[in-house]
Amino acid sequence: MRFLTKLTPVLMFAVLFGMNAFADNYPSKPVTILVPYPPGGLSDVIARTVNTSLAKNMGQTVLVDNLGGASGSIAAQKVLNAPADGQIIFQGSPNELILAPLAISAVKLKSEDFRLIQMIATAQIAFLARKDLPVNNVDEFLEYARKEAKAGRPITFASVGPGSFYHLLGEHLSNITNIPMTHVPYKGAAPANQDLLGGQVDIFLAPFGKAYEELQKQGKLKILSILSSDRLESLKEYPAIGESKNLKNFTFNIWTGYFVKKETPESIVQVIHKAITETLSDPSVRSGLEANSQLVAKPLSLQDASKAYSEGITQFRAIAKSINLQAQ
Repeated sequence: MRFLTKLTPVLMFAVLFGMNAFADNYPSKPVTILVPYPPGGLSDVIARTVNTSLAKNMGQTVLVDNLGGASGSIAAQKVLNAPADGQIIFQGSPNELILAPLAISAVKLKSEDFRLIQMIATAQIAFLARKDLPVNNVDEFLEYARKEAKAGRPITFASVGPGSFYHLLGEHLSNITNIPMTHVPYKGAAPANQDLLGGQVDIFLAPFGKAYEELQKQGKLKILSILSSDRLESLKEYPAIGESKNLKNFTFNIWTGYFVKKETPESIVQVIHKAITETLSDPSVRSGLEANSQLVAKPLSLQDASKAYSEGITQFRAIAKSINLQAQ
């Protein structure tokens, strides 16, 4: 027993030394960006715009892995189940890390289980409608939706899952207009888009991407508005929600950031932070994100990133409370 007591500090030192040595060698093998939605959506596009440059700045291959389901919380939980070694960088947003735990009773993760390393971009939200919806602007949509609800045919709105930001937007829209609408959840933007194009769902409040612009030109869907107060310089052809008569204050956007498990060693966090910050200044990354109507984030210090995440938690929890979001 005396021998074990004497040996314990030695073992502890060895473990700590081993962890520090690992951190000093990071990354010694390929790193994964985990995207919490299926391939084909805007989240996937963001990751594949970033990963090549990030690999160059990290000096190691950066892979993209897609894992959808439960409003992105399945992928988030995978991060928490893995070692805190920086091998998985989670591409997250308020959807998966703040709102899903409030909306899905089976989700046990907490927002505070993650650490934001760096913001990547902010997305504008588009008000999308199926191609044959008999409306051409937001005010016409409200009039039509009200008539349909009275006739017992409530408008359906898509989201990327229960408790996602887009679910909250649809519920908020229904509440402030006093028009009953039916939520239709999907595992990601790609299947939601597929049903919107197929006419199985009426509207989708979703992050704007250039793909939607092309689909509108082909007559496969309608872009009724962008949820901004004024027309954006890069999207002049689309009305801002602020131009509508009855929904001018319905202005929203959403950010994407890169996270790790909060217990990740500081030396590893600093390596990832430096590499992502350098990636944000890469002209090809910036042009790729901007081509998909993403506003590239201003690089933050680690301290400011933590502050921004804390403020985001407070903001989105308040939105959830405002619509009386209940975990199911």
